[in-house]
Amino acid sequence: MAVSHLAKTINESPTLRLNEQARILRAKGEPVIHLGIGEPKNKTPISALLNSAAHLNAGEIKYTPTGGMPSLKKAIIRYTEENYNRLAAPENIIVSTGAKQSLYNILFTIVNPQEEVILLAPHWVSYPEMVKMVSGVPVVVFPEEGTFHPNMKVIEKAVSSNTRAVILNSPNNPSGVLYSEDFVAEIVEYCEKKGLYLICDDIYHRLVFDGKKAVPAYNYTKEDIESSHLIVVNGVSKMYGMTGFRIGWVVGPRELVKVMTNIQAQTTSNPPVISQAAAEGALMGVQSVVESLRLTIENNRGVMLNELLGLNGVQVTKPDGTFYCLPDFRSFGMASTELARFLLEKALVVTVPGSAFGMEGFLRLSYAGSVKDIKDGIDRLKWALDPESPNDIFIGNRKITRDWL
Repeated sequence: MAVSHLAKTINESPTLRLNEQARILRAKGEPVIHLGIGEPKNKTPISALLNSAAHLNAGEIKYTPTGGMPSLKKAIIRYTEENYNRLAAPENIIVSTGAKQSLYNILFTIVNPQEEVILLAPHWVSYPEMVKMVSGVPVVVFPEEGTFHPNMKVIEKAVSSNTRAVILNSPNNPSGVLYSEDFVAEIVEYCEKKGLYLICDDIYHRLVFDGKKAVPAYNYTKEDIESSHLIVVNGVSKMYGMTGFRIGWVVGPRELVKVMTNIQAQTTSNPPVISQAAAEGALMGVQSVVESLRLTIENNRGVMLNELLGLNGVQVTKPDGTFYCLPDFRSFGMASTELARFLLEKALVVTVPGSAFGMEGFLRLSYAGSVKDIKDGIDRLKWALDPESPNDIFIGNRKITRDWL
């Protein structure tokens, strides 16, 4: 079967592939522990459910404007003013089927063939593939050894006459690191001076720990939404734990949003009405649900870090936010894909290879699940990898003896 040259260059999503492998194993009755997925176990906020149900009960589930329901845009305007200190107009906003589509719409809008987009490693798995899907060139910039924080001088060296944009994701998936205010200020100034777009993927910006805050990039520009080079992406998936509703949005200059709306009109059209209603309910409802989720995740982070302390040969940087940490497993001498496959086969634990994030030899571990899964999952990793751990372990109801160390 013939497929296009461009399609051949696009890699599958490792996280979605691992999710599917875990689902198949669970369907067979295998006691799989999933430490790979960024999906909290909280219930959907009641305000989201009630607003969604009201639309269902009315029975009027029809098309909406391509860029989103006016009432949802109104809620996003309020959210933007409260969290970014910027007053957006409805024309500055487009609602899409998830923040992932929002990012793709942006790249489709601003990137010409062979133009470059700077990605700061460790980076989210989909960034390079999205850039390639619009015929752009992903340029990955790596941090200094021993840190996950970007270096401005290294970024400047990577910028060329073909550079169109930089993607900034702080707090960062997969490392959980929050970029410093000095760095954010510097990269905003640099992008505005160079005429580069700065795409701010803020999907985790309210899930930050230890009393820290993710300071918006808007704080470091004197320009308003209309004239700045900042484009902000957000959504309800992470901060409300509403991953299945698939609602994200973009805040940016009107001309860009107008083009994104044209693109969306020719692809998916408007996001589902029920999902938009749920997102509006979440944004307009009691916001203590976000803090409750944040506190739960912060507690889970502490459990994960404490458990990893007992895993010999592994080093981990303490996350400032998100659901993830990115421990260094290089001492075990295996490529990260090989290691992730080994751990799934032997220990029935799902992890995500660091190579997908630009960090070979690392594994992304999620602490979005239950405390029990975190503890049992790390116990299985210790058993599989650490010669000093006991030779036998119970996985489900089966006692398994290690025979490879």
